[in-house]
Amino acid sequence: MSVTSPNAKSVARQEGFALLGAMVALMWVIELINSVDSYKLDQDGLYPHNVDRIWGIFTTPFLHASWSHLIGNTIPLVFMGALIALEGARRLAAVTLIVIVLGGLGTWLVSPAGVPVVGASGVVFGYATYLLARGFFNHSMTQILAGVVVGAVFGSALLASLVPHGNVSWQGHLCGGIAGVIAAWLLSRDRESTAAGTGQPGRALTG
Repeated sequence: MSVTSPNAKSVARQEGFALLGAMVALMWVIELINSVDSYKLDQDGLYPHNVDRIWGIFTTPFLHASWSHLIGNTIPLVFMGALIALEGARRLAAVTLIVIVLGGLGTWLVSPAGVPVVGASGVVFGYATYLLARGFFNHSMTQILAGVVVGAVFGSALLASLVPHGNVSWQGHLCGGIAGVIAAWLLSRDRESTAAGTGQPGRALTG
């Protein structure tokens, strides 16, 4: 049985919030530079099917086409990122990395070629589906209820964003969402405890 002290949980949460704040701050600083530079940085986004530009998987979440685009992503990112940050900086970093890599690869594979993809909405979708799925993998009613809250607040907007329209990359949203479910499965307590050699589910993490 794994036990975490209240003080250790508090420190982990503070570190999680600090990491989330740093990521959001970086997005806003980059947007400021990008806007002053006539949005030339958007050329460093993800170019689907272009092997030479596959590194754009890692730059895309931090680039936005406008201030309104950034603000629209920042609000749900902070809300859902904070819920994940309650599990600590390591968990937030792991979920974010899995979503960026797997969601980015999926977007690179299925999106139409020739048009760069920018924006953190793939990460937003990944966070949402992680929060929706983790409670089922962890058998945690508290986490399931948190997922219900996320679905109630952002569900309709997220579903609407999967409908192809305008210049919106629904492929990035879908792939980010799939990556979030994979992250919830990969980081589930049963898998973590089995990997540690116990063979028994962990029972006393963060609820």
